[in-house]
Amino acid sequence: MAAAWVRLCALVLIGVSSGAALAKDKTPSAIVVGGGLAGLTAAYELQNKGWQVTLLEAKSGMGGRSGLATSEWIGNGKAQPVLNQYLDRFKLDTLPAPEFVRTPGYLIDGEYFSAADLTTKQPATAEALKRYEKTLDDLARSIDDPLNPQANSTLFALDQINVSTWLDKLQLPTTARQLINQQIRTRYDEPSRLSLLYFAQQNRVYRGVSDRDLRAARLPGGSPVLAQAFVKQLKTIKTSSPVTAIVQDKDGVTVKVGSTDYKADYLVMAVPLRALAKIQITPGLDTQHVAALRGTNYGWRDQLMLKFKQPVWESRARMSGEIFSNAGLGMLWIEPALKGGANVVINLSGDNARLLQAFGDKQMVDQVLIRLHAFYPQARGAFTGYEVKRYSVDAGTGGAYLAYGPGQISKYWRLWERPVQRITFAGEHTDALYPGTLEGALRSGQRAASQVQDLLAGKSFDPAKAATVAAAATAGAAVAKKDSGGFFSRLFGGGADKPEVKAAPVAKAEEVAPAPAPAPAAAPATPAPAEVAKEEPAKPTATKAAPAKHAPAHKPAAKQAKKPVEVKKATVKSEPVKKPLADTQAKAN
Repeated sequence: MAAAWVRLCALVLIGVSSGAALAKDKTPSAIVVGGGLAGLTAAYELQNKGWQVTLLEAKSGMGGRSGLATSEWIGNGKAQPVLNQYLDRFKLDTLPAPEFVRTPGYLIDGEYFSAADLTTKQPATAEALKRYEKTLDDLARSIDDPLNPQANSTLFALDQINVSTWLDKLQLPTTARQLINQQIRTRYDEPSRLSLLYFAQQNRVYRGVSDRDLRAARLPGGSPVLAQAFVKQLKTIKTSSPVTAIVQDKDGVTVKVGSTDYKADYLVMAVPLRALAKIQITPGLDTQHVAALRGTNYGWRDQLMLKFKQPVWESRARMSGEIFSNAGLGMLWIEPALKGGANVVINLSGDNARLLQAFGDKQMVDQVLIRLHAFYPQARGAFTGYEVKRYSVDAGTGGAYLAYGPGQISKYWRLWERPVQRITFAGEHTDALYPGTLEGALRSGQRAASQVQDLLAGKSFDPAKAATVAAAATAGAAVAKKDSGGFFSRLFGGGADKPEVKAAPVAKAEEVAPAPAPAPAAAPATPAPAEVAKEEPAKPTATKAAPAKHAPAHKPAAKQAKKPVEVKKATVKSEPVKKPLADTQAKAN
C-alpha cells in the first residue's frame, strides 16, 4: 500500500513538472487588430520574435490610410529613419528627388511661384511668410523637450489657445495668411481647431530638418507598396473581419468577429480612435480613455486624384511637387502618370473638407475642376477620370490623423502609450513625435510589439495617465514671472495689459472604471455650400486673447518613444514640414 502511494505521488509530481515545462515552452500568441502600417509593423516584429500572430482587418484590403499617389516623396534617413530602415530591409527601390520638388511652391490666383519667384515678384508676401516662420521658430524653441511640451504653466497656457487666434496677432497680409492657412490645414487641421501648443510642439520636433530632407526621394507605388511588403511576410491575416468585442481576463484575451472567437495571450490595438470607440471592451476603459475617444480632434481630409491626358499647366520643372494655393483648391501635388499623361493629387482639408462632406464624389470633383479650369482652360478637355479617398466621412476613421484641439494636450497627452492590462496600442495617433505620418505609424507598431514582449516577461506598467498640470504649473510660475517682459509676454499681449489665461481643469485618470467605450459623438454636420469655402482675409489684431474653443469630438494622444529624440537647435530656413507628402498622402494607421 505504501509503495503504491509513493508511485502515485511520483506520477502526480511528474505530471505537474511536465505541465510547467509545457507552459514554459508554449509559443506566445498575439492578436493584432488593424491592418494599417502600424498594425502590420507590430505583427511583423512579433512574428520575427517567434510569436504566433493573427492579424484582423475590418476591410477587404490592407494598408489602412495609404494614399492615392502612384508614387510618393519620402524623407531621407534624417527625417524618417524608421521608414528608410524598412525600405532597405524589404529592398524597395526609391528614386532621388529632383531639386525642383524639394521645396514647396505656391499657386496664387492661378500663377505659379517658387519660393525664389515669390521673393522677387511678390516681396510683401515673401516677407510676411518669413516673419511668420521666424515667429513660429521662436515659439518652437521655447519647448525644451518635445516629449513634455507642457513643462511649465506658460507653455500649458498655449494649449488653451487656437492657432488662428495666434495668427490674427501677426497681422499678416491677405495672400500670406491664405497660403499659411492652407499649409496648416493640409498638414494638421483648420487653424481655428488646432492647439497652439501642439502646433509649436510639432515644429519643435522638425527644427533642423529642412524641406529638402523631407522630400529626398520618390517611392514608386507609394505606401501601398510598403504595406504589401509587410503582408508578404505575415503568416495569418484575416481580412473583412471587423472586431465587435474584446474580453480580457487573467489567462488572455478573446476577440469576437461575428460568431467567431479568436483567443491569444495579448493584443495590439492598431485602429483609429473612432473605430476603437465602436468595440466593446471588457473590463471597460476608464473615464479618461473614454473621454479621449470622444473628444480628441482629428484633421479632416478628402483626397482626390485627377487624371489628365497631358499636363495643362506649366512644364514639369516649373509646377511640380507640393503646391499651396490661395484659391480654395487645397494642397496640390503634381506628378507624371505611370503610363503617360499627368496626375494632380489634391487634398481638400480642414473646414473645406467638412463643408463638402455632404457632396457626392463626382460633385466634389466638379467643384475642384471648376477652379482648375478657371486657371487652365484646357483642363476639362484633357480630363480623363478621377479617384477619391474620403477620410472625413469614413465611419472607421472619422477624419484623417491626429490634430490636437485646444486644451487636449493637457487632458490626453501620451495617454495611449501604455498598455491597458493585456492590450497595447499602436497607430499614428499614439506616437508623440511623428503623429499623422508613416514614420509615426511604423514607430508605434515597433513600440507596441516591444511592450507586448515586456508584458510577457512580467514587466508592469503604471496606470496610463495624461501628465498632470498642477506640478508643471507650480514649477513654471517663477519662469512665467521672470519672463514678464520677454517672448511670452509679447505673445500674450505684453506688460500690464497681458490678459489672464486660465488653465482648463485636467481630467484625472480613473484607474478602474468598468464602463464600456461608447460610440463616438457624431461630428457636427455643416450644410454643404455650392462651392468650396473661400479663404477669409487676414483679421485685425485682437486686443484680448479670445477664449479658445474646443474642437469637435475627434481623436487621441500619442506614442511612447523609447528614448527622447534629440533635436538640434538649428535655425530653419522655412517652416519645418510637419507632413511630408510621403506621409501626407499615405496616412497609414
